[in-house]
Amino acid sequence: MNKLVLAVGALALAAGGFYLGQSRAPEPTVIKVDSEPKSAFSSGGAEEVSAAGEVDHVRSWQTPTSGELIVVKDGESIQDAVAAASPGAVIKVMPGTYKETVYIDKDNITLSGVIEKGKYPVMEGEGVRNDAILYSGNGVTVENFYITHYKGNGVMGQAGNNFIIRNNIVVDTGVYGIFPQLGKNGIVSHNILSGIEDAAIYVGMSDNVDVVHNEVFESVAGIEIENSRKALVENNYVYNNTGGILAFITPGLPIKTCGDVIIRNNFVVNNNHENFAIPGSLVSNIPQGTGMLIMACDDVVIEGNIISGNESMGITFTNFDLASSAANDPESDPNPNRPVILNNIMHSNGENPAPAVRAILAAMLETTGPDIVDTVGMDDGCILNKERFRTIGLGKYSECEFDTTMNVASYTLPERVPPRNKEHMETGKLAYYGICAGCHAYNSRMIGPPTQIIQALYMDNPEGIAAYAANPVKKRDDYPEMPPQSHLDAETLQAAAEYMLNLKK
Repeated sequence: MNKLVLAVGALALAAGGFYLGQSRAPEPTVIKVDSEPKSAFSSGGAEEVSAAGEVDHVRSWQTPTSGELIVVKDGESIQDAVAAASPGAVIKVMPGTYKETVYIDKDNITLSGVIEKGKYPVMEGEGVRNDAILYSGNGVTVENFYITHYKGNGVMGQAGNNFIIRNNIVVDTGVYGIFPQLGKNGIVSHNILSGIEDAAIYVGMSDNVDVVHNEVFESVAGIEIENSRKALVENNYVYNNTGGILAFITPGLPIKTCGDVIIRNNFVVNNNHENFAIPGSLVSNIPQGTGMLIMACDDVVIEGNIISGNESMGITFTNFDLASSAANDPESDPNPNRPVILNNIMHSNGENPAPAVRAILAAMLETTGPDIVDTVGMDDGCILNKERFRTIGLGKYSECEFDTTMNVASYTLPERVPPRNKEHMETGKLAYYGICAGCHAYNSRMIGPPTQIIQALYMDNPEGIAAYAANPVKKRDDYPEMPPQSHLDAETLQAAAEYMLNLKK
């Protein structure tokens, strides 16, 4: 763990102090302002640029506010503030230490930390709480928090659209750091994350998401785009992880595709950290020293990155063969179709390959890992200036007919998208997609056991699944303890359990 980040966390905790007053926290301060609904902020930078470099129009979806302001002071409860808030409220959280899990199920809530003289509001999990912030509301913003010592997630979206997660420090939050699941139209920007045992930033089954200007280090996977479409990963500093940036399909999830991913202008350097993922999980197969890994994700453009010092290999395109613990999904194409590689700077990659990579290279009479490898040997890929790089499996790649994607400034949409609600997807299916599928694929291992195993254990007993999900206990040494889903009402838990038992694939 980075000593500087730990020192910053210790200072923030010391400054925040601990609330030792009465058993119930005081009520939050609610300030009502008589005003018309107005825009709190815009997404910023969401522009489309013409080929000539001119801005054609500004794409700026906005989060409306109601004029309601709620102030949470050290010793008060953030969750109480959320309960008191109306849709459109801005909740300001003052510096201090907050030992709780916050669940936001209302629309257009801005949860904003106040930083005073370097002192953050610190969300402290103490190694016993599973999640810091969960949201299912549409139009949620989470910003300016220091989040640490949780077991499950720092910030997790559960089917919330139009989200903004920015300016947070997330350290040692267990499985995932920032995890928007089944979200559309969102931004993850200017966050600092470290010490995550799966993915520091994990965009799961989502659409139209920008992951920009983040610093990610000392995690297993730095930034991961999984079963998602139209994602922009740009201007991030990704270093000292096991694998830097990943885009792939996990077999067995309800969303079967991954594509239209631009990975552009990132620093991806020295990703040589030992792999400390949960044994048997998909990311436990990532070789130490991997810069970028593209598995079965289509139309991925890798442009303008600096990729250096990754000791196994710089960029890898592969199929499901890498996912030795994952079952193939007949509804998912296993190949990374139409890869595009443009104008990257690559050096000092592959100089000390991990044992598994070294064994493969030995069969090729090679001792040094490549800058770029395609283990499938796709014939529909293209690359600029292939002669500059040490490559394996790119013999059928053509010269690209274009040299930049800068005409795409953002994948966020110009207008806010409606929430996923009962009109779009029945409650059980929405809960399964937005929550359960974050850890349970149908027939392959993720963080939790496959859905097929759960079906065999519970048969015709959805009540048993719902009861366990609300109050789980650790049953198996080879899986981590499930985080409780007690923030969901009994009707939603029951519907999700019934949907899970009836799922066929």
